[in-house]
Amino acid sequence: MRIVVSGTHASGKSTLISDFALRHPDFAVLPDPFDLIDEAWDQPSAALFARQLRVAAERLGSDEVAGNVIAERGPLDFLAYLMALEEVTGASSSPELLERSAIVTAEALGHVDLLVVLPLNSADAIEVGADEDPELRSAMNDVLMDLVDDPDLVGSRLKVVEVVGSPSERLRQLEALASGF
Repeated sequence: MRIVVSGTHASGKSTLISDFALRHPDFAVLPDPFDLIDEAWDQPSAALFARQLRVAAERLGSDEVAGNVIAERGPLDFLAYLMALEEVTGASSSPELLERSAIVTAEALGHVDLLVVLPLNSADAIEVGADEDPELRSAMNDVLMDLVDDPDLVGSRLKVVEVVGSPSERLRQLEALASGF
């Protein structure tokens, strides 16, 4: 089973995945692609998000990790960041980059069984400082929530579920979803 946990930054992905991994050691954990990139990045950029999208897509399509997998972020996250960055900064990414990114995303999601989305909402609010770029965070969340409804990206086989609530409630929901496969 391949699970991807998606959401904007500071939405609870790491907490959910680490809590799940503690109780389900049979799942290999794939960390946030940002942690796998060697380059130093000062600011969010299209190049940064495109690189992370490629890393996220490649590892989902790889046969190197067999068995049960839970990944922090998938390519859909970074497609959402590319589009949100454009919205926030007004600087447009090349249409070719967005088109290629959408194709790579759709292909990679074909290897995923369950996409768990952690939307921002007032009930489960995680406060962030200005250093977390709240405008980009909010814009990415909005774009991601639109993208999860796009059948050209997620296909018809992938199960997409929004998970909300406290960390323990989110964990219970994820465990119930995982046991249903």
